[in-house]
Amino acid sequence: MDALDLLLNRRSIARLSAPAPEGLALENIIRAGLRAPDHGGLTPWRFVIAQGQGLQKLADILIKAAQASDSEQAVVDKVSQAPFRAPMVITVIAKVTPHDKVPPLEQYLSAGCAAHAMQMAAVAQGFQGFWRSGKWMFDDNVRQAFDLQGDDQIVGFLYLGTPGCTPMKVPERDLTKFVEFL
Repeated sequence: MDALDLLLNRRSIARLSAPAPEGLALENIIRAGLRAPDHGGLTPWRFVIAQGQGLQKLADILIKAAQASDSEQAVVDKVSQAPFRAPMVITVIAKVTPHDKVPPLEQYLSAGCAAHAMQMAAVAQGFQGFWRSGKWMFDDNVRQAFDLQGDDQIVGFLYLGTPGCTPMKVPERDLTKFVEFL
């Protein structure tokens, strides 16, 4: 698959099964994330990989957060199963460094670019993934579990595995609705 085709046909696939990327494939995914734009060379990223027993540890973090926020049992049950939607979940964290010329926003965007690059690297190697967000990224219990400090922020949970279905066709969008020229 060439790079342009990969980018123009990007789709998230929520049905993922084993195997997850490992070895060189996983290294390539991480290396792609490390190539994200990085103003000031701050390397504002941290990647926490959960697989095997790590998926249960991630579930436990989410369960604790849901229970601490007095969520209904249905929510607790849902978060307890969330990490098991794929054989691997990479928590992508913006590790923010105070800097006069590189505000936190740029560092969050850089971490977001890292997540996207990692997803594309997975697809380029025959895997698939989807990028999840949601309120648990901002929950104090989750922040504490991942040892986030100051302006650090989880930018997403990148679920990776082997596609369990054929991706739907990418919808066509009218470029004129999104582009303006000065």
